[in-house]
This record gives sequence, structure tokens and C-alpha cells, in this order.
Amino acid sequence: MTQQLPGPEEGGFLLVDKPRGWTSFDVVGKLRGALKARFGHRVKVGHGGTLDPLATGLLVLGYGPYTRKLQELTGSDKTYEGEMTLGAVTPSYDLETDPQDLKPYAHIDLTTIEDSLPGFRGPIMQRPPSFSAKRHQGERAYFKARAGDEVEMDAVPVTIHALEMFGQDGPRVRFRTTVSKGTYIRSLVHDIGQALGCGAYLSGLRRTRVGALDVTDAKSPEDWSAFICVR
Repeated sequence: MTQQLPGPEEGGFLLVDKPRGWTSFDVVGKLRGALKARFGHRVKVGHGGTLDPLATGLLVLGYGPYTRKLQELTGSDKTYEGEMTLGAVTPSYDLETDPQDLKPYAHIDLTTIEDSLPGFRGPIMQRPPSFSAKRHQGERAYFKARAGDEVEMDAVPVTIHALEMFGQDGPRVRFRTTVSKGTYIRSLVHDIGQALGCGAYLSGLRRTRVGALDVTDAKSPEDWSAFICVR
């Protein structure tokens, strides 16, 4: 985006580098407030695909008429860099819940992991996490999961366009992947851990691209807020 901020009648995209611990709603709320302060009235703001609070990286916001263009982005392929931890699983498939079912992992190296990956590339059927916003029997699955209810999600078709492992430090393995709409990286990591026989959970995630948009062009919520409020 240029240094000239378009008005709410024209609208635009705001590329945000979301910090860890922020919800997507937190980001929308902060920049909606900044736009209201700048233009003197409430401005419609939305985002083009949620990031979990524990994840960082590219969150695309649209304001004004550009909120109608966000739907085009939700169907775009997305690229992530992440870290999975071997030797345990968690109910949420990430660090929202505590690791359990510890198993040996020292025999697992990058070659062993690579040998397990062909079945996780291309079109696959994937079961979303029970700790997710997907609906199960008419209710958000995470409400039931957090209440301790048994939740078994239906598998859905997704496509893993690219998947590579590029570093390992003990149980922690770094990876990069490009995936289709609807893919849960948490489920991908969990399923790889099951294939390896030692379990795995997502211990870090950063979204670097949404379609043709790149996180290197993004600003933090604080930087966007300061920029928007400059007249």
C-alpha cells in the first residue's frame, strides 16, 4: 500500500503481521478503532482468513468496499513455516492443550520423516481438529471439545501443494508448506506424527503468504494504527 491511505469510500487491504497471542478479532478491533479515529465514523472492517492466537504472520484485512473482496482471498492457497514437536500429542494438536501420550522419538531423523511424506502431498482427505471453529452437530466443535465431549469430525478433501522439512533440533522439526483452502496445519502435523508412530503436535506456526500477498509487505497492528492515525 502507498503512503496515501484511501478513504473509507474507496477502501483497501491492510496487510498485518499478526503477533503471537493476538486473535484475528483483536487485530480487526484495533484497526477498526484507528480507522474510526481517522475518519470520524465507524468503518466496516473484515479479514480474509483467521489465524489462531498462537500463530503469527500474514492476516489480510479489508476495509470499506474491499471487505467484499476478502471472499476471493479465503479461497487462495496459503504458505506457512512452522515447527512440529515429536514424541507426544495434544488434544488440540497444538500448544493450546498440554502434551500427553509421550513416546520415544530419538530414532526419528529428517530422512525418516521424508519417507513418510509422499502420502501427505497432493489431494488428501483430512479430519479437522476437534478444537476448531468447524461446526459439529450444529455447534462449534471447540465448545464441545473444551467441555470434554467426544467429537469426531468428518474428513474433508484438501490439497497439500508443497511440503518440506528443512531442519531438526532434537524433537523439534521445522517445515514449510503451501496448502489449499480449508487445510488445518495442526491436523497435518498430527497425522504425520501418527504415521511416524511417535506422535507430534504443532509448536510454532507463521503464515507467510496468502495468494500473491506476502508477509514481507505487512506491518504490525501497532504500526498500522500509528500510520492510519497520521493525518
